[in-house]
Amino acid sequence: MRIFQIFAIALLLVASNAFADNGLVMTQSKHSVSDTGDKLVSVIEDKGMKVFARVNHAEGAKSADLELRPTEVVIFGNPKVGTPLMLCSQSVAIDLPQKMLIWEDEAGDVWLAYNNPDYLAERHDIEGCDEVLGKVSTALGNFAAAAAR
Repeated sequence: MRIFQIFAIALLLVASNAFADNGLVMTQSKHSVSDTGDKLVSVIEDKGMKVFARVNHAEGAKSADLELRPTEVVIFGNPKVGTPLMLCSQSVAIDLPQKMLIWEDEAGDVWLAYNNPDYLAERHDIEGCDEVLGKVSTALGNFAAAAAR
């Protein structure tokens, strides 16, 4: 029974922060979309990064007389981090600045997702930048965890 419990806990941890086939890392949030976005912006700014935009897709849908569950994208970055990635492979600029998506699913659960840096490395054939990719991966994971808890 103990092994089953350990396996179940490990499975839940992996599922809540998994690298999906589509290159997204997803984390479930304990907060509303708006509150998760507020926390994310605060964490990003506290780390000295710039928030370029916060896009509220649900408001956009409403302006077109359409309904969409709460859905926001926070766009942020720091040239000290992004530029070294672009020096490794300039095409990665299409995926920069960084973005995090926050949305409410059909069940009312709130999720936060971002592009896995390993996926970006593969997509843009980035080689020799493991240190930078590692820093980006750690930072994004920390931002997501702080916003979601």
